[in-house]
This record gives sequence, C-alpha cells and structure tokens, in this order.
Amino acid sequence: MREIEVFIDTEEIAEFFFKELVKRGYAPKEEELEEIADITFDYLIAKCIIDEELD
Repeated sequence: MREIEVFIDTEEIAEFFFKELVKRGYAPKEEELEEIADITFDYLIAKCIIDEELD
C-alpha cells in the first residue's frame, strides 16, 4: 500500500460548501458552514480516508 500526505483545511471545505450551497439557492450562515466543515472532516476520519495528525 502506498501512503500519501494530504492536508485538509476546514476553512477551504467551508468555502467550498458556501459556494455550492449558494449555487443551489441556499444562504448558509458562517457558523453553519464551520459545522459542516467539521462534520466533513470527522466523516473523512471515520471512513479512514484520512488520519488526524496532532502536532
């Protein structure tokens, strides 16, 4: 198995969801986007797609 390093930026995830939700007619609040980004990050960890590395 090959291992690669991936950096996940929750701010980038929040921006992505904001753009996509606005395109679909939604007007999300900043705090909602932060929660969505955190949930997405937790999902990626739960599915073993990423490992949370503590510095």
